[in-house]
Amino acid sequence: MSYTNGLDKPSDYFTTKLFTGNGGTNAITGVGFQPDWIWFKNRTSAQSHAIVDSVRGRKGLQSNATDTEYTLASGKDFGTFDSDGFTVLTPQQLNSFNYNTGSIVSWNWVAGTSFTNDASGTGIGSIDSAGSASDASGFSICSYTGTGSNATVKHGLSTTPSMIIHKRRDDASGWPTWHTFLGTGILELNENGASQGGSSYTNGTAPTSSVFSIGTSGDINADGGTFIAYCFAEKQGYSKFSNYKGNASTNGTFVHTGFKPAFVMVKKSAGTGSWAMQDNKRTPFNVQKKSLFANLSDAETDSANDAVDFLSNGFKFKSDTANYNTDGDAYIYMAFAEQPFVTSTGVPATAR
Repeated sequence: MSYTNGLDKPSDYFTTKLFTGNGGTNAITGVGFQPDWIWFKNRTSAQSHAIVDSVRGRKGLQSNATDTEYTLASGKDFGTFDSDGFTVLTPQQLNSFNYNTGSIVSWNWVAGTSFTNDASGTGIGSIDSAGSASDASGFSICSYTGTGSNATVKHGLSTTPSMIIHKRRDDASGWPTWHTFLGTGILELNENGASQGGSSYTNGTAPTSSVFSIGTSGDINADGGTFIAYCFAEKQGYSKFSNYKGNASTNGTFVHTGFKPAFVMVKKSAGTGSWAMQDNKRTPFNVQKKSLFANLSDAETDSANDAVDFLSNGFKFKSDTANYNTDGDAYIYMAFAEQPFVTSTGVPATAR
């Protein structure tokens, strides 16, 4: 039996919001909370993903590119994080924020309370960090400056992260992404390749309930470089970070999460495959077929090759595509709930 503990309404912490770009000032409401991390993608055109967060402020990143962080011009691209959504502006550097007439998806997360850590004073970690963290939802945004030497960094959560996405902000670099089912290895969010050894990224050490470890790679710990890390700890009935093995069947692999998914991102770990993204708003009914890919700027696909069913307690693949369900191949995933299978009071939730 899976249920949330105080998270009977997952949409208080994560939601997908769709809107149509207008190429000008565009105040989007109906998110349900003030988001701290927003990931945008224009569904109708081949344009880069656009990512902003409340720790970095009005500065854009692209999951499908190695580009340095963009400082957004005044009055352009992204405006503000609002109490029930956000305001986007006239596109200049990243069209996925608000391309005129574009059909745009935004994925929104809450990161909670600000924190600052003086490592020498607290004894937590070996280098300073700052950011925002929500223990309730198990998500934090953590900024730090690299030293070039093996180090540990406070992530702001009180439970051990199951997935961490890193990006260097001040120089062109990849997106080293650690997942609990990669051991101490990593994948690159901006690439479709297999997992690689992680000693230079993770110092061969898994995170703890207070810190994550970083090695000497310039992509994660260049001396004087500035970095951002998005940290996710699993919360029963709200989020799941696990793995599965494909079976190439159209009545394919069932993946148990303990909730009906609202969002799933999948990556083949031992071979070539894109970071495939599905959610319950772009296709609010089964079969889910509309995919976007974190490592690609491509427009949204709508193909039976990407067919997935979102079920009351997990998801099930309906095709044998390499991005989801190759026979015998291992995959990792992150998933967030539409609602728990069973509430915190033990009452079965109604699958919607």
